Amino acid sequence: MSLTSTAPRKTEAPPAGSPRRRKAKRAGTPYGFLAPAMILFAAFLAAPIFYAAYLSLRKVKVSGLGLGSKSRTEIWAGLDNYTRSLTDPEFLPSVGRVGAYGLIVVPTMLGLALMFALLLDANRTRESIGKFARISIFLPYAVPAVVASLLWGFLYLPRVSPINDIAEALGFAGPNLLSADLTLFAVANIAIWGGTGFNMIVIYTALKAVPTSLYESARIDGASEMAIAWRIKIPIVMPSLVMTFVFSLIATLQVFAEPMTLRPLANTISTTWTPLMKVYRDAFARNDIYAAAATSVIIALATFILSFGFLKLVGRRAFNQED
Repeated sequence: MSLTSTAPRKTEAPPAGSPRRRKAKRAGTPYGFLAPAMILFAAFLAAPIFYAAYLSLRKVKVSGLGLGSKSRTEIWAGLDNYTRSLTDPEFLPSVGRVGAYGLIVVPTMLGLALMFALLLDANRTRESIGKFARISIFLPYAVPAVVASLLWGFLYLPRVSPINDIAEALGFAGPNLLSADLTLFAVANIAIWGGTGFNMIVIYTALKAVPTSLYESARIDGASEMAIAWRIKIPIVMPSLVMTFVFSLIATLQVFAEPMTLRPLANTISTTWTPLMKVYRDAFARNDIYAAAATSVIIALATFILSFGFLKLVGRRAFNQED
């Protein structure tokens, strides 16, 4: 009886044109297209977020007079920066101003956007007028927030504002829109003027996707244009309204450019008028990047909680209409 040993067989790689090779290549193609976006997301969004969260848990310990090379060392701070941010006497008033600002901006802006979208959709036969109206309403959104704030800021100034000249010509004193009582409305007006067009386009696009036969059937049944808008159009565009509300809510919590640009024109806007302005002051005026990072994390968490909570509250009811 003889024992024979057999060498293990070598597995040969599939040929270049085999179905397995083609399948593996097709499976990796989407990741190749996604790679640039994923790299940019990780480098410019995810990494700064984690770094800000890291800085919010650190602080600087000063030894001696703080003059030597090793006199300032970064140490673990725990939740001290968050405690300082939340107990800052200027933080809660800034949150209150942003809340009042949102109560003015979000309902007004979305209401105007919905109204303009319904008016444009009800007049589908005159396409030339519709195009001009859409461009006119959307055009303010193309103006950067800083430029828009400067334009409106000079319109608000009593000495150079044509609004005051018209008011004086009519025989009454013009309002000082940069006064302490009207500053909030002045800032809100800029946001409404710039954001209504974008939201209108989103809602109008959703309305254009609805077949006209649905409206014709409702008219045959005797429904008026108001009834069609209230019972058919608004429920259909509810997902778009939810989406625009979330976008507007996020923009409201992050308001910065408008009050920061108007601040040199009015002494009623402080350096901590909004939470993000407080972050800017702490980071670049006081050189306290750790407190600024903690406040930024608080703003980010508040934005996530409010957005996610609103979507959980109304999202299922709104988006189930598409099933």
